[in-house]
Amino acid sequence: MSVRRELIYIKRASIYKIFTRMPTLETERLKLRRMTVSDAHDMYEYAKNPEVTRYLTWYPHPDEEYTRDYLEYIGTRYRTGDFYDWAITLKENGKMIGTCGFTRFDFTDDSAEMGYVLNPAYRGKGIAPEALYAALKSGFDNLGLHRAEAKFIEGNDASRRVMEKVGMTFEGILRGSMLIKGEYKNIGICAVLREEFYK
Repeated sequence: MSVRRELIYIKRASIYKIFTRMPTLETERLKLRRMTVSDAHDMYEYAKNPEVTRYLTWYPHPDEEYTRDYLEYIGTRYRTGDFYDWAITLKENGKMIGTCGFTRFDFTDDSAEMGYVLNPAYRGKGIAPEALYAALKSGFDNLGLHRAEAKFIEGNDASRRVMEKVGMTFEGILRGSMLIKGEYKNIGICAVLREEFYK
């Protein structure tokens, strides 16, 4: 094994080890923790909404049982350390109102892609940027990231604003770069480097 491949392997193993014990993150109003099956009702509340999934890669959940099955599956992914999404919960009552985290890591270049979704009832309160900032800070502080990026389907200006509020810079549109629900979509990308984040 080459030195480069060995370093990549070590980085991957380190990330997986961290996420098998899914660290809890806290902000002024929020607690970001691992998802559990007991979150099914709260998740279904927003995951069933076509307006929520309009700019996402997945379809609305058909029923609460589907959501419960999904969360059971996520539990198996947490155990292997290869799932990196937190439940966004309110400190005041523990209600789950969305998810936020990393969708993939590039272990070669020390970068990651991030994503988030929020119950529409809690939009416009600065919650999405608050959660994304906490996850982003964890990535730079604890995971050794050099770069973090997030993508949005063209037209989802609200999502782009969330990215820019946490210090990400709009880098452009990737034309027809993703096949989503049977259509090729233009994808916007925003990113921030470690040194920019700490400034």
